[in-house]
Amino acid sequence: MVPVALYEAVFNASPTGHYLLSPTPEATILAVNDAFLNASGRRREELVGTSLFVAFPRNAEDPNDTGEDDLRRSLARVAATGQVDILPAIRYPIRVELPSGEVRFEERFWNAVSTPIFGPDGQLVCISHSTSDVTAMVRAEVARSESEKRFRALVSASAEVVYRKSPDWTELHQLEGRGFLQDTSDPRRLWIDAYIPPEDHALVHEAIERAMCTRTVYELEHRVRRLDGSYGWAFSRAVPMLDAAGEIYEWIGAASDITARKESEERLRESSRRKDEFLAMLAHELRNPLAPISAAAQLLQAPRLDAERVQHSSRIISRQVRHMTGLIDDLLDVSRVSRGLVELSNEALDIRAIAGNAVEQAMPPIQARGHTLKLRLPSGTVMVMGDEKRLVQVIVNILNNAAKYTPEGGHIELDVAVEGVEVVIAVEDDGIGMEPELAARAFELFAQARRSSDRASGGLGLGLALVRSLVELHHGAVTCSSAGIGKGSRFTVRLPRLVQEEGAGAHAADEAGETPPAAGPLRVMVVDDNVDAAAMLAMLLEASGHRVAVEHDPFQALARSRAEAPDVFLLDIGLPGIDGNELARRLRAQPETADAVLVAVTGYGQENDRKATLAAGFDHHLVKPVDLEALAAILAGVAR
Repeated sequence: MVPVALYEAVFNASPTGHYLLSPTPEATILAVNDAFLNASGRRREELVGTSLFVAFPRNAEDPNDTGEDDLRRSLARVAATGQVDILPAIRYPIRVELPSGEVRFEERFWNAVSTPIFGPDGQLVCISHSTSDVTAMVRAEVARSESEKRFRALVSASAEVVYRKSPDWTELHQLEGRGFLQDTSDPRRLWIDAYIPPEDHALVHEAIERAMCTRTVYELEHRVRRLDGSYGWAFSRAVPMLDAAGEIYEWIGAASDITARKESEERLRESSRRKDEFLAMLAHELRNPLAPISAAAQLLQAPRLDAERVQHSSRIISRQVRHMTGLIDDLLDVSRVSRGLVELSNEALDIRAIAGNAVEQAMPPIQARGHTLKLRLPSGTVMVMGDEKRLVQVIVNILNNAAKYTPEGGHIELDVAVEGVEVVIAVEDDGIGMEPELAARAFELFAQARRSSDRASGGLGLGLALVRSLVELHHGAVTCSSAGIGKGSRFTVRLPRLVQEEGAGAHAADEAGETPPAAGPLRVMVVDDNVDAAAMLAMLLEASGHRVAVEHDPFQALARSRAEAPDVFLLDIGLPGIDGNELARRLRAQPETADAVLVAVTGYGQENDRKATLAAGFDHHLVKPVDLEALAAILAGVAR
């Protein structure tokens, strides 16, 4: 027979914790091996003869400490059935007394196996209870599970699709993500055929081959089929998973839907392209009038030139300068309106008078191209609130646009109607029309450039951009529609209608003003460091009968003004030494010129420039090239 001492030695030497328990409800500890003593940090003499549940009590403050109850039920099953009972990963915290005397419970997890031990008579003698401390394993599994949950939550909260692919990339399986891919029911089907458009196959294959050969990360932006069947854009990145031998056993990757970003980039590229085209046409439009101006200027230098040619050259120069001035004014107007620097007057206006005024201004280009204009106005007074000049400008710009893009002899209709609380102004033509894509952005800055790239119709295409801004400032809306190329266009403006009481008066928008009488001779001083500009302006003033003095230096102008005391000063702003605003302040400060009329003649025409000249003491602000009619009206007022 094997000696009892040998059994005892085997029991104590086992690496698994063992103890023998009485088959009673108290579960008295009969024996305990060294492995369990080491795991629990206890001594044999304090355990043997003690109830297991006294030696290892529950934590009364921990509602989740159910280890004692679980173990009692397990031992009861062994005693009742005579069968082995297994408890995997039971939570059974251990009471620990620290050197400081503090008592606390350490969370532990155990794999427990309870085995019945029978005597020769078949009676249950004791229960062999073996335990393995699996705390580290349980915590690792919990950490892994939490990490997986966080990963799934992160992927679910994003637009990422996480996938794995076979080593040769022939199979794809979506793992997580809301996704924009659609899994194929046949895993043997090559995923690239299911998801990637044919024209991108070569690009994807090349990136795959490169990643497989170099065993590096696969990265690519490519188009992909989405759940709704449409094609979008994806950024895909996959990492190779290597086995112990360094071979790839699969690829783990993620794909992001970047469709919105790619569309935004395309819009930016298109906007940049339109801007470049616009700048090219701006240069073209500004160079065009320079050619006849230059030719006319050279012709005027000829030694023998008859009066008829002088007048013809002068008319050419005036006409082309007006054209250039109009282009520059359009640019400045769009800039001011788009930046919110335009202040509108707000008064009650009859829309019929506004439409009539606009038609009068727009008729020259309409008649020049032989168009027929049909005008329909509502009966009775129809009022709106707004700025008369700007509302006229809105309709004029749309009519000019219709005239420009309608072949000669075409038809244009201007229809003004009332629809409920709105006034509807519609301009329809039978001109060249436009594609739906252009109609959708007809009011965007730079959009019009593409409509007539040959520039046969001229202009910069700023008018419609200005129309939208002005209409929106009047709390209205403007739209454009076209049935297609060659089928004409329709522009519709909607403005809030102003309902007035019966008998309320309307603003007369088309009253003719009186022509100011010719100005008598005045003493005028022109101060401009541009010698040619000063000389030409002086010649024009002298031709009108005025006595003109010219100075190019502001300090000399100050000294001369005290002696001559001119009636009117025409001052450039960009002068050397001191600018025109400072010169104006000094003229106002000296008695001899304090009451003179000061007119700013400058290339600066922004609203803040006008405010600066007004604050400096100027009476008027004229932008170069000077509007001679406006200047004549100012001088006539001074003469009166």
